[in-house]
Amino acid sequence: MKRVFHIGLPELGEEELISLGELAQEEIIEYIFEHLTRSEVKDIEVTTRINREDTLDLEIEVYLEVPIFVKVDVEKLIDEALEKAYEKVEKRLRKIAGQNKAQELPE
Repeated sequence: MKRVFHIGLPELGEEELISLGELAQEEIIEYIFEHLTRSEVKDIEVTTRINREDTLDLEIEVYLEVPIFVKVDVEKLIDEALEKAYEKVEKRLRKIAGQNKAQELPE
């Protein structure tokens, strides 16, 4: 499953962009393993890409494979994990935007 989030915020540095991608990956993996044990996950892959054009787009791709005997709605679990990752990234972006705004304010 792949989803693209369109984020319209000020310019971010390369380190901040990498950090956002890592934050999303960590949140997704953490969420999945809160709901499944390691033995219930056959394979997991989380890929993030950030595109800067007119907007800031965070593209997240999640591949999750579980054994057939594991009774879980994989699509729903991935969707929930993506939502959690989006919330975490949005919170971080708001924090960065707040810091940038505070730096711009005259003393």
